[in-house]
Amino acid sequence: MKRRRRQQQQRHEERSLLSGKGAIHIWNLNSRRAEKILEGHSGNSVIWVDTLESTGALISQGRDTRVCLWDLREGRSEVVDSVWTGSVGFCQSSLLESSPGIYLLAFAGQQTEEIKIIELPSKTPVCTLVPDTKLGMVMCIKLWQPDSGPGPLLLAGYEDGSLLLWDVTQRSKLSQAKAHPEPVMCLTFDTERLRGISGSSEKKLSPWMLDRQNNLQLQDCVPLVNPGVSHLCIRQDGKLLASAGWDHRVRVFGWKRLRPLAALQYHTDMVLSVAFSDHQDPRRRLLAAGSKDHRVSLWSIYSSNDGDNDG
Repeated sequence: MKRRRRQQQQRHEERSLLSGKGAIHIWNLNSRRAEKILEGHSGNSVIWVDTLESTGALISQGRDTRVCLWDLREGRSEVVDSVWTGSVGFCQSSLLESSPGIYLLAFAGQQTEEIKIIELPSKTPVCTLVPDTKLGMVMCIKLWQPDSGPGPLLLAGYEDGSLLLWDVTQRSKLSQAKAHPEPVMCLTFDTERLRGISGSSEKKLSPWMLDRQNNLQLQDCVPLVNPGVSHLCIRQDGKLLASAGWDHRVRVFGWKRLRPLAALQYHTDMVLSVAFSDHQDPRRRLLAAGSKDHRVSLWSIYSSNDGDNDG
């Protein structure tokens, strides 16, 4: 699930939301109707969508082992290119703009523990990252560019509960930590504060941070009422964290101190994903949640002071 805004003069008046199941629906949030339905993954589950900000193009990943690039300009809705990943798992890809118009795409490869990184739009292979010990399947990944340093880094969560930080340029592991006794189901990372958090099937979230030597440092766990988290998302202003729970609830925390702020109950099945909008007007920022019950809920929860008094 992905929130996006229209370009040019309409960007403040019309907002849209992208959701994926067997197809990709582009929803108009003013009319609450699907403006467009994109069929590109042969009816297979769509597990990730994102946008290439410099071009406005859409990128999607399905369980048909393909990542597709869509041209949506001037009313078009066609796949213009695709990448074969070889992976039928649920690990979502990660996208990073490394230079204007040039992107790095990271995805789980065909082999159990490998992560492949390519450059877009050329599809030039960059590297393959494989740990030197058996950690099981790659469960979740996050590419990011540090403010200081020669090149991008990648965070990865594995089936055995480990987190690894990779140096993409050097193709080497920088640090490793055992964040969970169960598979890491999801992670998110605050690139400004160098602080992240991950979830699994447990009744807790595991926060962690990077020190100046890029070592992963585990912090005190955050208890949950019920076990299981599918997805985590930090709002763009760094004030709020949302979690998608197996208990059908969306939970909102203050990101600074991880204090619980709200438990949002609407869905009748597992919540699979959460996303914050990035509207320029704080009063119009929304939280979207997608569930296994085939519904997407939208929430307007806080004033412009939300999260400021966390803790």
